[in-house]
Amino acid sequence: MPAKTKSRSGARVKLNTMSLTEQDYKEIAKKHKPKTNIFGNCLKAFFVGGLICLIGQCIQQLFMSYGGMTSKEASSPTVAVLIIISVILTSFGVYDKIAQWAGAGSAVPVTGFANSMCSSALESKAEGLVLGVGANMFKLAGSVIVFGVVAAFLVGVVHVIFGLGGAH
Repeated sequence: MPAKTKSRSGARVKLNTMSLTEQDYKEIAKKHKPKTNIFGNCLKAFFVGGLICLIGQCIQQLFMSYGGMTSKEASSPTVAVLIIISVILTSFGVYDKIAQWAGAGSAVPVTGFANSMCSSALESKAEGLVLGVGANMFKLAGSVIVFGVVAAFLVGVVHVIFGLGGAH
């Protein structure tokens, strides 16, 4: 394997011009791949996701106890409060640290959806309100919105055609 010498600004750098086969590359990449603790990651995701749900349940109980609402009436303001908390934590950089540690446990609940939208908006605020925030806010969350709308439409069609899906 011949070596080439390059000179730039007085510095000499030796470059190996060896070519790797695909199998060699995969072996080298496998050696340098960081080890993941799947069980530990699942536990963290489970507990953080459960904690978010527990906080949501506590908020719903507060609306039911002090607001005189039923469980169904308290669900919408509960989701709104969780979204507001998520946006505030994202704005201060706290939610991203939680998400980095917890993984999917913080991404799956509605708070993760709010985090993705808020993060995109914060990253593009320098470009202006319309072309920056308005245009880029849905980059990460757009596919989730489209999937949700299409799935809701299909469930509605099945419900209308077959009368399936619960009581009216």
